[in-house]
Amino acid sequence: MTTKLKFDGGWCATVTDEPLPLVPRLLGTFVILSPYADRVEREKFLADTFGSQDWLWDVPDVFRFDPIGRQLVGAEFRMPEESASAENSARLPLTPAVRPGGLRADEVKNFRHEMCTVLCRSPGDAVLTCLRDLDVLDEPLDARIGIAPDVALLVQQGAVVGWSLTDPVRYLTPGLAAPAPDLPSPATRHLFTECLDLITTPLIEDVMDGEPPALARLRAADESLRNQHEDRHRADALLALINTLVEDYGNW
Repeated sequence: MTTKLKFDGGWCATVTDEPLPLVPRLLGTFVILSPYADRVEREKFLADTFGSQDWLWDVPDVFRFDPIGRQLVGAEFRMPEESASAENSARLPLTPAVRPGGLRADEVKNFRHEMCTVLCRSPGDAVLTCLRDLDVLDEPLDARIGIAPDVALLVQQGAVVGWSLTDPVRYLTPGLAAPAPDLPSPATRHLFTECLDLITTPLIEDVMDGEPPALARLRAADESLRNQHEDRHRADALLALINTLVEDYGNW
């Protein structure tokens, strides 16, 4: 059983039996596990904790720990823009099962943990898995540590090599507020997949190149989201997700 995890730079943490009691929030391409509700609270949270954090023009994965007990108290992950092919995504190991657990830093020391580079999407985007690189698929996983509901760290040879979010649509939110408690509508699930197609490779390249079929899909997704009456909280989150593309390319 994996008890010690290695992060970038040789930084280490021990697995505990206490996962975070925080509901994940999916804001655009960011998954947030933290107690703050606005940017002011976020700045205070970062000042009061230690670990890996983002800096100007630098967006690594964020892991924050309490300096007294050294336990994990928050995390932030960013989805990469590159989507793995369906063939590579199908190679993602389904085992081992997720083991709920928290983390305790071995020492009070800041570090930097590089964000993942490739996104693996399961059918219907039921699970999004982000990996350090495709080489991870060449070997089995040691463990999946469920650090919060539906959020797991992927471990290989003792090192954290990725993370996953199960049922991502459920956790969509347009801001730092909690996600809607009700289940997503079928229309929202369909549009989530369409929006994820639009913001990742290879389709985003066609949008930026002004390819008519890609631009038509972008405009159609924007219109569908604006006209959707149900599940407005998540529809607004998806509009925010594609907003920059719509502004830059929607009128071509």
